[in-house]
Amino acid sequence: MRPLNGTPLFRLYAERRRRYLEQLDTAAAQAQGLRQLIAQARQTRFGHDHHFEKINDVVDYQRRVPLRRYEDFLAEYWRPIFPMLTNVTWPGRIPFFALSSGTASGATKTIPVSHAMVRANHRAALDVLVWHLASRPHGQPLAGKTLILGGSTALTRLAKGVHSGDLSGIAAKTIPFWARPYTLPGSKLALLADWDEKLERIAAAAIHEPIRVLSGTPSWLILLFERILALRGGKGPAFSELELLIHGGVAFAPYADRFADYLRATGAATREVYAASEGFIAVADRDPGEGLRLLADNGIFFEFVPVEELSSPRPTRHWLGNLETGIHYAVVLSTNAGLWSDVIGDTVRFVDRHPPRLLVTGRLSYMMSAFGEHLTGEEIEEAVLEAAQKLKMQVTDFSMGAEFPSSPGAKGRHAYIIECSGPPSPAEARQALAERFAAQIDQTLMEGNADYREHRRGDVQLDAPRVILVDPGTFAHWLRAHGRLGGQNKVPRVINDQALFADLKHHILAVPQDRF
Repeated sequence: MRPLNGTPLFRLYAERRRRYLEQLDTAAAQAQGLRQLIAQARQTRFGHDHHFEKINDVVDYQRRVPLRRYEDFLAEYWRPIFPMLTNVTWPGRIPFFALSSGTASGATKTIPVSHAMVRANHRAALDVLVWHLASRPHGQPLAGKTLILGGSTALTRLAKGVHSGDLSGIAAKTIPFWARPYTLPGSKLALLADWDEKLERIAAAAIHEPIRVLSGTPSWLILLFERILALRGGKGPAFSELELLIHGGVAFAPYADRFADYLRATGAATREVYAASEGFIAVADRDPGEGLRLLADNGIFFEFVPVEELSSPRPTRHWLGNLETGIHYAVVLSTNAGLWSDVIGDTVRFVDRHPPRLLVTGRLSYMMSAFGEHLTGEEIEEAVLEAAQKLKMQVTDFSMGAEFPSSPGAKGRHAYIIECSGPPSPAEARQALAERFAAQIDQTLMEGNADYREHRRGDVQLDAPRVILVDPGTFAHWLRAHGRLGGQNKVPRVINDQALFADLKHHILAVPQDRF
């Protein structure tokens, strides 16, 4: 059933909100936001420990509150009384915990989500539509429904009034009443934990719905498009009314060509968001690739630490008042859910200061320096994509890791496991293509990274990389084997855990590869 078109009413809010954001002094908003967070948490245990009553500005705050990681909060504040966190790092009781590991390589974290954070996430979601209407004034995103392809919405009861689960489950439980008629899937479908069954049933239901907005991780949205097109007998478009595709979680570039094909018939726009379990951070307000606009007035105080300084005793802690463009920063958050100067593990680079716009460059764990080569996740991703473009191949997923020497005199190297779409190729042709792929990646990295170039010089310290091309669906099969298929789970681009990388390679050997 098609809901009442809510776009005309929403457009009034969107126009007012857009004008406000365009005039916003983001540094002043952040300073004020920090003062509000401190005032709210002054009587918590964390507030007493760090003398929040004596903090007047950003300088005071950074002097009194050190950088922490999730494990520090867990050990110092949360674990002894989990899950009943009442007035510990945030006032009142924490009602939700978002389970977050991000990739197949990460241990599951339980991230606090307060009622204030829920409201902030709702406001951020509206900002996505605000910027969509700013770029497409005649759009009608609320003339139909929004399909959100997330994980299971099932929540686990930890204690009275306290639940845990995927962030998508928390969002489903707390969705505003007015938004329910516009949102899919329904509660029964959303609760399904079996990803394959869930995807199949969502696809079967979606072909009968007026889908205007689609949201999810690109790798899983691709599968949804494929399922729906299969149900339609290969005749497109998959979504005849689609006008906006919202994506995040992984880099979009590897999937851009395929989505361009899927979206061409309806001319749907794409809009990237940067939403972490710790908070909603940024949203694209311009064209793809031009940076994501930081949400400076939404319950989070942002700090940015140059990655190379993270391990130093007194790292430089930039904020919107003094950040610089072009620097590889680690993201640090203080939130309205009780995180304080938390190093969340993401890395970004700013392309604008006024307003602040950033590009997500990877994870702190997505750096490869097993041999001292100091490659960033951004450099690795760009090298793989550039190689694919030159070889006219479409990469759907990839992961890389180090292979250490196994005998005296041998040298280490990098191995790239790359999943591509395309027609089948004989084994000999596949091997030749893999060698060309590896050579192109090697060349790009040597041109762009001096440390890597020095390690590769003359093959003295580091051997040339190797590429293993695998069939479509290989990574999905591996994630399924680890119980991490679908939803918010992603393939790790860089695997520094040797046991996990060995497991991935073993899995590939166990699965016949017929296409490339």
